[in-house]
Amino acid sequence: MREPAFWQPPSSWLSRLLMPLAAIYGEIAGARMARKGIVVGIPVICVGNYHVGGAGKTPTTQALVALLRELGEAPVVLSRGYGGSLRGPVKVDVSRHQAAEVGDEPLMLARDVTVVISRDRVAGAALARSTGASVIVMDDGFQNPAVAKDASIIVIDGDRGLGNGRGLPAGPMRAPLDLQVARTDALVIVGTGRAADGVARQVAAKGAPVFRAQLAPDTASLKALHGRRVLAFAGIGDPVRFFRTLRGAGVDVAAEQAFADHHPYTADDIAALLAQAKREALTLVTTEKDVVKLRGLPDTEGIVPFAVTLAFDDAAALRMFVMERLNIARGRASNRSPDGA
Repeated sequence: MREPAFWQPPSSWLSRLLMPLAAIYGEIAGARMARKGIVVGIPVICVGNYHVGGAGKTPTTQALVALLRELGEAPVVLSRGYGGSLRGPVKVDVSRHQAAEVGDEPLMLARDVTVVISRDRVAGAALARSTGASVIVMDDGFQNPAVAKDASIIVIDGDRGLGNGRGLPAGPMRAPLDLQVARTDALVIVGTGRAADGVARQVAAKGAPVFRAQLAPDTASLKALHGRRVLAFAGIGDPVRFFRTLRGAGVDVAAEQAFADHHPYTADDIAALLAQAKREALTLVTTEKDVVKLRGLPDTEGIVPFAVTLAFDDAAALRMFVMERLNIARGRASNRSPDGA
């Protein structure tokens, strides 16, 4: 799915026309979020979005995994496996699974951390715990009430913000903003843009921390692209952010090709990209998430993956937040009686 233009401001007649449907969707989504989730026995930290589309959730998940390991934890990522055919629960095996089976984001993450996919999140949490997890990092699922969360960290792109701020299908919001803010334990704003300042003030007003973070390009990726003009392509939630990150890192982006989020690449797609790159003397570059979808396709060896990491402006404050939430979660568990009361 590619995000429709009317989801971004200014408001359009089509967005206004869809507002009655958005009101109904919001009521249903809000009631669903209010349900009590199952306590799975180990801390659960959810990394989510208020809206559909990309914001930086995957690099935030990677950064959180790294932080948890520094704290001596054994994190396991739990994902629904969006875009994959397997229902799970199943542990992702990078040597055996394809993106079409488990989803592109889980397959990418599984190169560095144990990942479990499951449409049934409670069953997925049970499998994650059986692998030796001391904490579950839930990749998405903020609006899903199945599993009780000990911390919900919401990610927003600082340039994109919340679009027109309206609910589906009139806008990109997954549920009414006030209901989502009420369940937010921390907010991460990616980039230097100010489009998320309004919601940041709402989150801060309820006493939750707001963290700023920047995408930092990998040194090896920059070296591979030094002095080259590139054709950048991406099938992610926000391809423009990827193109902007490349240019911000000094990469000479001569051409762009945006595909829909989770786009399943075909041999014809690659042949067309290669033909354009050859015709215009360009180097092909794409995201790490897209690279995992290229496995098994011909003539992809020369495509450069552009790796990024998320660097927090106040890493110490994030570390303190995570430690506090883990301590609270384990304190609750120790005070809970054997029968679950």
